[in-house]
Order: sequence, then structure tokens, then C-alpha cells
Amino acid sequence: METKTPNKRTLQGVVVSDKMSKTVVVRVDRMKLHPKYKKQYKQSRRFKVHDEKNEYKVGDVVRFIETRPMSKDKRWRVVAKVVA
Repeated sequence: METKTPNKRTLQGVVVSDKMSKTVVVRVDRMKLHPKYKKQYKQSRRFKVHDEKNEYKVGDVVRFIETRPMSKDKRWRVVAKVVA
């Protein structure tokens, strides 16, 4: 029987904190449209992301994927730095 690996979610955002060991906090912004007034507004969410080598600093744009739970809040892993 063939086992299918699930597609892991991939997100991209800006590092806003690197003060924890092997963890960075990444802010992901998205634009939403108000249903009644049709105005676009920015909504952001913060993710704790695993950074094994402590190589990413505040202001870096990174791409990260879903992974197994590593702690209470950390379920994401950095894949690469995005060159902007």
C-alpha cells in the first residue's frame, strides 16, 4: 500500500524577534477585504519558528513550513531566507 505524505503549509514573513535560543518570531501579513465596506486592511499573525543554527536576525524575510510539534507553541521550521 502506498502512503501519501500530506502537503505541508508554507508561509513567508518577516523576523520580528530573535531573542530566544533556536527560535525566531515571524510576522506574516495578509490583506483582507471588509465584507460590507470593501476596504482592504492588513491583518498580521505571529508564529514561533524553529531556527536550528540561530542564523536569522530581525528584519530578515524567511520562508517556513509546517512540521511536528517541537514545543507548546512551536510547530514551524525555517526553510530559507528570501532574497528581496
